[in-house]
Amino acid sequence: MKRVLSLFLTVFIVISFGSPHTKAAENKGVDLAANAKSAILIERDTGTVLYDKNSDVRLSPASMTKIMTMLLIMEAIDKGELSMKEKIRTSEYAASMGGSQIFLEPGEEMTTEHMLKGISVGSANDASVAMAERLAGSEEEFVKKMNEKAKELGLKNTKFQNATGLPVKDHYSSAHDMSIMAKELLKYDMITRFTGTYEDYLRENTDKKFWLVNTNRLVKFYPGVDGLKTGFTNEAKYCLTATAKKGNMRVIAVVFGAASPKERNAQVTKMLDYAFSQYITYPIYKRGEVLGETKVSKGSKKSVIGVTSEPISVLTAKNGTAKDFTKKITLDDNLKAPIQKGDEIGTLELKKNGKVYVKSPIVAKEPVKNASWWQLYKRAFGMFTQAK
Repeated sequence: MKRVLSLFLTVFIVISFGSPHTKAAENKGVDLAANAKSAILIERDTGTVLYDKNSDVRLSPASMTKIMTMLLIMEAIDKGELSMKEKIRTSEYAASMGGSQIFLEPGEEMTTEHMLKGISVGSANDASVAMAERLAGSEEEFVKKMNEKAKELGLKNTKFQNATGLPVKDHYSSAHDMSIMAKELLKYDMITRFTGTYEDYLRENTDKKFWLVNTNRLVKFYPGVDGLKTGFTNEAKYCLTATAKKGNMRVIAVVFGAASPKERNAQVTKMLDYAFSQYITYPIYKRGEVLGETKVSKGSKKSVIGVTSEPISVLTAKNGTAKDFTKKITLDDNLKAPIQKGDEIGTLELKKNGKVYVKSPIVAKEPVKNASWWQLYKRAFGMFTQAK
């Protein structure tokens, strides 16, 4: 059974609520990525597609693979399974990675924070594998987690074979799938602290000081760009999943298969310019805002608080008309312990004229462990005395 805690609460906002059409730019005949094999442009909070070109085609993602690697790292940090200050030991295997690297040595230890810096700024393959081994025991097991997460996100055109994006058979993704991974990663505000850094150093105050320069040059040259990840191999050509924020609006642009870095950046720039000139976002909720509370059976606590799992906004065309919308908050009324922090326990919907414009999971604010036998006894005894 589901319990509707807030049924169609009407919320009036004096804004333009003309929802943009999916693939709006394409429908208008605007070709934003003429020289890319595949591309997509979405608004982050609502996931609305603003431009699409062959976005479901399976292609090599190269180092954009690391978006999923970073997502699993950030999830582990959010759940308390990993800390930024934890020192990660580098194995012989991790140190042997070729391609982009920060030249970790076997046995070298570096904090999660510095490993993330190496991955996000320097596209470090060695750091990616070291983190994979820390989180799953081996890269092979970590890849299983990557593919499980892809399935959980509903990605139908993605399959990973490694944590780095180094060339290997049967390793692919699509522009659409990459945009969804980026959307999920951007739930964790802290990530742009890394991906938005243009240059930095590792091993400071040592004789092995290492200079990092972001492979995503738009971080420096396009105002508002603060991520996410580039990619290049001979097969994939030049790829980029970029994100930018202006005002309350954040968008994600993905390009696969550009002929050069200059062409890749030009097409992403064109998509970003289009988004910010045609649309505007109005925030409704921040990530982590409390939406309600629901009971938990046989838990150490009798209830759990439900919070937003991501920022919730309304995307509007700049020339829309004023409208109203309703929100519907539904929490599961049949929860059983144990519950982990971040577990989905309900759904938030924003509707207009009966149509759902935003649907987002409501998640547990904190964990609820199984109740001890003593807690269950006291509750049962209390119920018995009340019945008397």
